[in-house]
Amino acid sequence: MASSLAALIKRSQPEEILLPVKPWWVALTLLAAFIFNLLPWSGVGAIVRPDLFALTLLYWCIREPRLVGVGIAWLCGLFTDVVEGNLLGQHALAYAILAYAAEFFHRRVLRFPLWPQALHVLILLLVAQLAIVATRAMSGAPLPSWTIWLASVSGALVWPLLSILLQAPQRLKQSD
Repeated sequence: MASSLAALIKRSQPEEILLPVKPWWVALTLLAAFIFNLLPWSGVGAIVRPDLFALTLLYWCIREPRLVGVGIAWLCGLFTDVVEGNLLGQHALAYAILAYAAEFFHRRVLRFPLWPQALHVLILLLVAQLAIVATRAMSGAPLPSWTIWLASVSGALVWPLLSILLQAPQRLKQSD
C-alpha cells in the first residue's frame, strides 16, 4: 500500500509516458482551488496563504496550453472578482497576464526539475501580483501592505507538491 502511494505521488520522469489529461480533472482541480481560496483565513495563515486558484490555473496553462489559456484565465479572474467583491477586472487582468506568460514560457519551464520550475513560477506569480497592485493603484483604492508579496513566495514553495498531485491521475498504472 505504501509503495503504491509513493508511486502515485512521485514526480514524472522525462522519459515517462503520461496519459492525456481529462477535461473534467482540470475543471475539478480549478473548482477545488477556488473553494480553497474562499476559505476564511486569519492571522499568519491569511498573510502567507498562496493564491491556489492562480497557482492551479498556472499549472494547467503550462501543462495543457491548448486546453486552458488566456480566455479561461480571464473568465476565472472575472469570477474571482465577482465572488470576492473585488474591483471588477483586477484578477481577470492578472490571471490573463499570468496565462499569457505561462503559454509563452511553458516549454522552457517544463525543461527544468520542480524546484527550478518554482523559481519561474515565483516570477510569474509576482508579475500577477504586480498587475493586481497596479490596478488597485489606478482605481484609487488603498494599496495593500507589503505582505501581499508573501503569497507569491508561498505559492512558489507549494508548486512542487501541487505539480505532483495534479499529475497523479495521468500516470500509467504500473503492473508488478
